[in-house]
Amino acid sequence: MKIRANGIDIEVEDSGAAPAAQDRPQPVVLLIMGLGMQLIAWPPEMVQALVDAGYRVVRFDNRDAGLSQRFDALGAPKLLWAGLKFRLGWRITPPYSVQDMAADALGVLDALRIDQAHIVGVSMGGMIAQRLALLAPRRVLSLTSIMSSSGARGLPEAQARVTRVLLSRPAGKGMGAAIDHSVKLFQAIGSPGFPMNDADLRERVSAAARRGFYPQGIPRQMVAILADGNRAAALVRVAVPTLVVHGKDDPLVPFACGEDTARRIPGARLVGVEGMGHDLPPGVVQRLLALLMPHLDAANSRQVTPA
Repeated sequence: MKIRANGIDIEVEDSGAAPAAQDRPQPVVLLIMGLGMQLIAWPPEMVQALVDAGYRVVRFDNRDAGLSQRFDALGAPKLLWAGLKFRLGWRITPPYSVQDMAADALGVLDALRIDQAHIVGVSMGGMIAQRLALLAPRRVLSLTSIMSSSGARGLPEAQARVTRVLLSRPAGKGMGAAIDHSVKLFQAIGSPGFPMNDADLRERVSAAARRGFYPQGIPRQMVAILADGNRAAALVRVAVPTLVVHGKDDPLVPFACGEDTARRIPGARLVGVEGMGHDLPPGVVQRLLALLMPHLDAANSRQVTPA
């Protein structure tokens, strides 16, 4: 369904909501997806496991992705120039910021009249989740940052082979070539310990392309990430129970990025997963759920009243 949040149109999927008449509010999990990804990228088995555990699960397409509002009017940023500025430590002015995307997420909660939620984000979604915990700490019951980063300078970058795929172009024009290119990228960043069936991977990529093919939004989101350089220093102010999960074999966002995130957030728990790369195949999902469920339950037990 489409809602108006933070002044823009956001596509939302709301699962597992119980009838309004309850003795106590139903706990909510807000899932935030990564760069260029859509809400359908959250594996159905993960969403269903949370619903079966009694949670209301809210997913949404970030701005410039899927069926949410697109920002063509802001133009195409000069990605290589932004990358050079990042390396030189120069100021980057993005079309919009990660803070703006966190305000979108907060707007989703407002539109659905949700006072508090557990926030779970992967990759760029983890960065948005971190920003949300800083922006509205009383609205956040817990934070889970998966395969993400603090954005601090000096952290390891993606492996060279992955960077080559990221910077390459599809072999041809049209949807088929774009799907082939995306499959190649996901194979490059996938989990070596939990390989995904090629046919299943292609179907996931194809389903996303059929639903909301919009590669033009990715450069704007990437520049927003590059420009978010002061988040790392601010993470010391995160005051909610935090779980940081990161693949020890992540070739896109190396494990050191997860280590740095956990080090900066007071009391954060870091869990490294052997064989996990930068995707969510079934084996990784099972390990995430085994970590996430106790984390959410523990945070529920210390629930506070929102301001």
